[in-house]
Amino acid sequence: MTATPLKLYAFDAEDLAVLSAHLQDAVLKASDIAYLARERRFALVCNRFDWSAAEAGECQRRRTGLRVERVTAVKGRAVPRGEDTVLELLAIHFEPDGGESPGGTMELVFAGGGAIRLSVECVEAAMDDLGPMWAGVAVPKHD
Repeated sequence: MTATPLKLYAFDAEDLAVLSAHLQDAVLKASDIAYLARERRFALVCNRFDWSAAEAGECQRRRTGLRVERVTAVKGRAVPRGEDTVLELLAIHFEPDGGESPGGTMELVFAGGGAIRLSVECVEAAMDDLGPMWAGVAVPKHD
């Protein structure tokens, strides 16, 4: 449980796919999500499942932050809003706008069919591990 904390940045769809892989099966409370409209920033804090450790037979989680810059709008679909509601992040996708603009829509997909769509001027995101790892209860499973 001494793995070096990750600090990753995404500036295009390929980079974002790497962040998505590391954040797959992260759990968070709905109250740990914020959109700071004046700063054009979307942020969340989650408990990330460490898939690299799972390959070595260890079940671990770590507190992790995700921030997305240059966000112009946020829309939710079927995302429960209760303060203690626990969400499971499955993936983050990016769909570019047509044309030459680097902008598009970033979508955070949650278990149960919920999603948050971020309209962004371009892909600019960062994931930072914020603290030590701890033993997880179980390895997430998917159908």
